[in-house]
Amino acid sequence: MNDAVSDIKKRLLLDLNGRMSEDCVCSLRRTATQAVPGAGNASAEVLFIGEAPGKNEDLQGVPFVGAAGKFLDEMLDSIGMRRDDIYITNIVKYRPPDNRDPLPEEIRDCSEWLHEQIGIIDPLLIVTLGRHAMNHFFPDLRISESHGKAFRREFPQGRAQVFYALYHPAAALYNGGMRETLKQDFLRIPALLRKLRPERE
Repeated sequence: MNDAVSDIKKRLLLDLNGRMSEDCVCSLRRTATQAVPGAGNASAEVLFIGEAPGKNEDLQGVPFVGAAGKFLDEMLDSIGMRRDDIYITNIVKYRPPDNRDPLPEEIRDCSEWLHEQIGIIDPLLIVTLGRHAMNHFFPDLRISESHGKAFRREFPQGRAQVFYALYHPAAALYNGGMRETLKQDFLRIPALLRKLRPERE
């Protein structure tokens, strides 16, 4: 991707992040410290979508900076990638009280920001981390049956998007079996990207 397009994407995301902080109607905004819009490469091939900011993310304004974030960094390293290579965000942009699961109406209120992020970045692959992120796009799937699998969905603009479902790193941190499953599922990402790149050429 040329530098001019990359610069445009950066500016569009900065503008979106500013509007997200100022105009979001989500009720979570009243109890959170700040918005946690997302971070990373605006021209990334891979967009990771988690569930919601936690305590550390709420304080720093950056997604995945706690223990789950360190585990994610380890897995990125295992496939030769860094945070600078990807973009990462959550389906809701503010921390739910006491780190509870986001409610359907909270996900709905934040969905316009998420889908605008997707439109700007236009990734080859969206990796959903956890059941809430996966079920936002595929409500009928079960994470226990769908992890490590790719799915294709048509967006209203007529563009097809490929998704890859993974367990959430936080859920796998203290579950040895799930941790190993997540690491193995993660290792399939490079091959999936190689398969998808010709579709954009």
